[in-house]
Amino acid sequence: MPADRAAKARSSAYVMNFASLGRKRSLVTGGAGFLGSHLCRRLLAAGREVVCVDNFFTSSKDNIELLLGSPGFELIRHDITLPLYVEVDEVFNLACPASPIHYQRDPVQTTKVSVLGAINMLGLAKRLKVRILQASTSEVYGDPEIHPQTEGYRGNTNPIGPRACYDEGKRCAETLFFDYHRQQNIQIRVARIFNTYGPGMNPQDGRVISNFVVQALLGEPITLFGSGNQTRSFCYVDDLIDGLIGLMAAPGTAVGPMNLGNPAEITIRGLAEKVLELTGSRSRIVFRPLPVDDPLQRCPDITLARTMLGWEPKTGLEQGLRGTIEYFDRLLSSIGRRLALDPPPILDASVKPAVGGRAMT
Repeated sequence: MPADRAAKARSSAYVMNFASLGRKRSLVTGGAGFLGSHLCRRLLAAGREVVCVDNFFTSSKDNIELLLGSPGFELIRHDITLPLYVEVDEVFNLACPASPIHYQRDPVQTTKVSVLGAINMLGLAKRLKVRILQASTSEVYGDPEIHPQTEGYRGNTNPIGPRACYDEGKRCAETLFFDYHRQQNIQIRVARIFNTYGPGMNPQDGRVISNFVVQALLGEPITLFGSGNQTRSFCYVDDLIDGLIGLMAAPGTAVGPMNLGNPAEITIRGLAEKVLELTGSRSRIVFRPLPVDDPLQRCPDITLARTMLGWEPKTGLEQGLRGTIEYFDRLLSSIGRRLALDPPPILDASVKPAVGGRAMT
């Protein structure tokens, strides 16, 4: 038998053997990240087999350490800007640096992950004839001129600013998803994720809740950018994962885009004061200039998610903050409290993470 026919036969046998097991096999790209690791755990708990794909550019194997010996869990170190060949029943595409500190570290690579990664994962979904979910972002709305933001709002973004690598990359990824849906009849789901927090966050990722909590626990000044009157809404990670799984399982008409977030709004100054209250910290608040293109308001209209999924957040901000504070307190005790304040390493933008023994360009 020729080698190519033998390979196809082995592949077909693998697919048939897998199908006989009766367990759904889920691919999670970015599976070692904050959201990805929570999603992997939830899928495993639901009886799924999980293929976790990550290149560990900004994530950590610590996030999935407890899963490595679990039956049905497989880890593949891979960068999705390169094609991936696996056999799965559904794809959750979460791979992309998501905090400004991380995605601005190498903006060209950030855009590549969003665009080339979407093309490769959509190609995989096309080959396998499976459903694929894109983890998009509220950043597609930019600095919004309507409030709260509905899915029909087309945004107010700066395509050449320092945040554009992420904002425009995600917008382009959405374009690709809907073009593949229209042209290739791919089953897609697109979730626009708003600010999410909870245990598992990186203490050095630069996000507002992790910054405030770590600074408060260490007795360092709380760094507040701008006047503090800008607003955000914060969704606890367990609620967000409920939304992602619900959207993936929803009927065929629920393609999205769909806002997933908590519509309860708070000022950044109010958030800082709440963190100080819950930690009992005596840290003082210091003010710094607002970063370029940082939005003044961000709050989702989740009418569509309520109507089509019956989904809405269940965890209040104070309850979620308490769990997050407990997590960071344990983390700081284990890694050393001073270490958490050290700045993350600045990578040489000319050297990309190695994949398969060679540098990426």
